[in-house]
Amino acid sequence: MEKLVNNLHKNIFLKAYNKFYILFFLFLITFQLNAQIENGKKYTINEIVVTGNTSFNASTIITFSRLKKGDEVIFGGEKVADAVKKLWGSNLFGAIDLYFINIKEDTVDIEIKLTDLPELNEVRVEGVKKGKIDEILEENNLKPKVKVTENLITTSKNYIANKYKDKGFLNTKVNIVTAEVKNDSVEKQRVNMLVSVDKGQKVKIKNIVFEGNDQLSDKKLRKALKNTKRKNPIRVLKRSKYVEESYKEDLISLIDTYKENGFRDARVISDSIIYHDDETISLAINVEEGEKYTFGKIDFVGNTVYSDRFLQQILRINEGDTYNGVLLKKRIANEERPDGIDLTNYYQNFGYLFSTINPVEVSADGNVIDLEIRISEGKPAYFNTVGVKGNDITNDHVIYRELRTRPGELYSRANIIRTIRELGQLGFFDAQQIVPDIKNPNPVDGTVDVEYTVVERGSSQIELQGGFGGGGFIGTLGLSFNNFSIKNIFNKKAYTPVPRGDGQSLALRLQASQLFQTYSFSFSEPWFGGKKPFQLSTSLSYSRQFLFDPVTTRPDRDRNFDILGITFGVATKLKEPDDFFLLSQSISYQNYSLNNFNSGLFTFGDGFSNNLSYTIALTRNSVNDPIYPTQGSNFSTSAKLSLPYSLWNGVDYDELSEERNSLDINDPNDAVRIGEIDQERFKWLEFYKVKFKADWYTEVTDKLVLRPSVEFGFLGAYNNNRGVIPFERFFLGGDGLGNFSLDGREIIQLRGYPNQSLSSPDGASIYNKFSLELRYPITLGQGAKIYALSFVEGGASVDRFRDFNPFNIQRSAGLGLRIFMPAFGLLGIDFGHGFDPIPGQIQKNGWETHFIIGQQF
Repeated sequence: MEKLVNNLHKNIFLKAYNKFYILFFLFLITFQLNAQIENGKKYTINEIVVTGNTSFNASTIITFSRLKKGDEVIFGGEKVADAVKKLWGSNLFGAIDLYFINIKEDTVDIEIKLTDLPELNEVRVEGVKKGKIDEILEENNLKPKVKVTENLITTSKNYIANKYKDKGFLNTKVNIVTAEVKNDSVEKQRVNMLVSVDKGQKVKIKNIVFEGNDQLSDKKLRKALKNTKRKNPIRVLKRSKYVEESYKEDLISLIDTYKENGFRDARVISDSIIYHDDETISLAINVEEGEKYTFGKIDFVGNTVYSDRFLQQILRINEGDTYNGVLLKKRIANEERPDGIDLTNYYQNFGYLFSTINPVEVSADGNVIDLEIRISEGKPAYFNTVGVKGNDITNDHVIYRELRTRPGELYSRANIIRTIRELGQLGFFDAQQIVPDIKNPNPVDGTVDVEYTVVERGSSQIELQGGFGGGGFIGTLGLSFNNFSIKNIFNKKAYTPVPRGDGQSLALRLQASQLFQTYSFSFSEPWFGGKKPFQLSTSLSYSRQFLFDPVTTRPDRDRNFDILGITFGVATKLKEPDDFFLLSQSISYQNYSLNNFNSGLFTFGDGFSNNLSYTIALTRNSVNDPIYPTQGSNFSTSAKLSLPYSLWNGVDYDELSEERNSLDINDPNDAVRIGEIDQERFKWLEFYKVKFKADWYTEVTDKLVLRPSVEFGFLGAYNNNRGVIPFERFFLGGDGLGNFSLDGREIIQLRGYPNQSLSSPDGASIYNKFSLELRYPITLGQGAKIYALSFVEGGASVDRFRDFNPFNIQRSAGLGLRIFMPAFGLLGIDFGHGFDPIPGQIQKNGWETHFIIGQQF
């Protein structure tokens, strides 16, 4: 025992001795260094050498450090510090040391010792799906030759962990290790990286518990948490995952709910997460509600432009109302609705850009809050310069003619919003990316500049499709140029691949099958004359249809039906009742020529009909996006009229009708006479056709859009003895796409039923339809817009008005998907379930699949 103690004392003494020796040695070195380097003394650099493990050229390093021979430096001085800082800033080195060596009187050599950062060689990612690996590598810039720094490793770990935490994997752990590449012939140091991701189980919210809430129920408070929901098997749109960022935002929404109910002093005292063993958590939120308040007197101060009474009508908050701080804020300036009805918009829509409106509480006695709405109006502002950028294809004049903000005009926020909407409706730009930049506001001069940034999107479309229908294969080739420039049609340099930029529309279409061919051409100029929005359009079409022979199951080329049509139209925007209205008119002529073509509607197999008609339509379109509208409406009503030939052509249609009714269509001799009578009846088509359609778009929640729609159509005759014409009829049911019949019919979509199955074989003269759609976007990117939808709809068609009952309809419901790509237009698929039987059947129709090409619903 004594020996052990002596040894222990000896060891302690030796350790103390060693420490003393080391300290003494360091003192000698420091003394010697101080002897060589005098504090504050300037030395002239004699030589600069680069050492260490680096692949960079020495002269490059020296030049980059900005040190050079002959410079005067001070040990620890600013120039030396700047050199080290400059080298560190390059993010190329893992270690940097700068030494003073070979000190001789007033000269010194500088040694820069460097160790290069290793470069990334290969990366392996474990713990995630194969399809996500490239995404992780790209988002974190983990690619070969990237310098591997501690910052790169740390930020990558945090990014990946947060990425999966946002998806509900709250316990995600990420580990990143590197290993030097051995036996590498390359001189540079390189490392391989292993990224291990352990997502764990998805953590769901089992329960949300509130404490301290006596006035508002748990149910109401849970509803206030818009993105943080507890587990519920029937919830589809909102999952029960925990996302910290969304949760923090929801706590603000929780307090807003209290403020909306009069509790302006409410606050969250504490909140905590309770972890459970079954990979779930509970949230405990402790609130302090405070007392309930009501609005007292509200006075307006500083207003000269608008009266107190007018401002009160806009504010719409009265004395005695429950205090609602959120509503008060929205009625003063609603940031969610830039075109909303609020005080700020009323000032800014009439030039008062520099106005400020602030509510100030002047008293809160007895929980009654008296307010002063203090207004500083400022002077009216006028637009100074108005510009556009980003239009690489569309010519400036096409954009400027749509602008509702012009230099010298009074500033109007409403006109800026309207300009954004109308530029989006052109279809040449991505409506989601049109941004107005308010620049150089000058309260002294009362001027402001505005510049609109647009992003071009492909407005031309190629339609190339094939399918089976009408007894065979149908092929379609269509070219639509919606930003055409006809003035450059002979300019070879303008073909990129076609002349573009003047906002005109040119469309060519060819469709053919065994049973028919159709060719069409159309052109429109929206600003004919260039001074006002006066659209001039024309179209020309020709089609031929062959009669199907059920015996040979092939078309009979000797029996055909030709249609030649031409249309001229004009349209102009109206200013009353508001400038969303468009009045359009057109004159069209179609010649129907039948050659041994007896079928259904056409009892005169060898003959012809002429259709000269005038169409007038009034539409009002205020939607904010032509592809995915979130607000606005679209109404249209039209009347298509022929001349009343029976008033002057001298034909007794009463006598012809009586004779026709006395004949038997099944008797060959009578059938010939019926054909002669019908040829006389329909030599020149006499009819009137009235249609109405309305769509509304309402954003229920963020980007979730409700679209109700109603349609009605009626085809009538001036002379009942002459009868309703066999053309221009309505055929209800299916996907709404046209088919092989070319008799001027209109195909009305009603999903959940076969095409045209809800009308008689001869078509209908009356139809109505109701539809309700709920849409939600998957992506609204520039390359493609994709949204999902659900729908319920119903409709009916009849041939006589006495049979018409708008509520006796065939009903359906279903789901669908739409994809809009600029080059191909709209594509989609619908799965519809028909709840009612089609005419002639007993059982409900059931499920139908519909493919949508080039249509908007």
